[in-house]
Amino acid sequence: MKKMTLIAALLVPSLLGTVANAQTEVNPQLTAALNNDLRQEANLQRDVYRHPGETLTFFGIKPTDTVIELWPGGRWYAEILAPYLAAEGHYIAANFDANPPEGVKLPDYQIRLGKALEQWLDENRSMLGQASSLAFAPPRLTELGEDNSVDAVLTFRNLHNWASSDQLENVFDSAYQVLKPGGVLGIVEHRAKPGMALSSGYMVQDEIIDLAQQSGFTLVSSSEINANAKDSKDHPKGVWTLPPSLRLGELDKQKYLAIGESDRMTLKFIKK
Repeated sequence: MKKMTLIAALLVPSLLGTVANAQTEVNPQLTAALNNDLRQEANLQRDVYRHPGETLTFFGIKPTDTVIELWPGGRWYAEILAPYLAAEGHYIAANFDANPPEGVKLPDYQIRLGKALEQWLDENRSMLGQASSLAFAPPRLTELGEDNSVDAVLTFRNLHNWASSDQLENVFDSAYQVLKPGGVLGIVEHRAKPGMALSSGYMVQDEIIDLAQQSGFTLVSSSEINANAKDSKDHPKGVWTLPPSLRLGELDKQKYLAIGESDRMTLKFIKK
């Protein structure tokens, strides 16, 4: 994959396709999923920043869909998507590799979170229907399923991880291959200013769009659902200075809590 320079100017949202209205009506099934008993209280408290109902509605996720979530991490969206799809659809977690083969070294947090997700799926099978998982660890493990088999692939605040290991093109290619024609790639990611380093955790919006298009995707629309104008993006520990990470601890904590979580792009692509 060609290296992302992260210095291109941001596109004006109106140039990205249709910009969706953040006031989106959430269907009753999704409303129920947002309030299901499996959601952790700490996750519920972050709805004000992450707007899950509006975001999933913008992506057009229906309760009958088969949906892959790339790297669910601490289950924030899994706790909504898996119950939402349990009755008529299918949630698939493209999980961290919880059991890497001998000789493959992965970060401890990936193994810990990967195993925790597998345990959660097993313990709540009666509420999660066909919910399943597979190991996804580019470039070693990139298969997401049979070609043309799923309705949507979603990823939330993960692109910077794959870009930093020069794997983002592989991720987009894998998503394109597994999606049905007309299937959706939904992206939420920290949005950079021009010239910001990738190490900040923020990414330049037009570069993401360009790379997704190189993999065959067509941008349908963008949304400002997850925008935050208070985020100046010049923080000493990058995006992790802000909540929920708060890497500076008590130093200027109230200042960063007042800013809230990061300014994020929300992009909807389709496979034609």
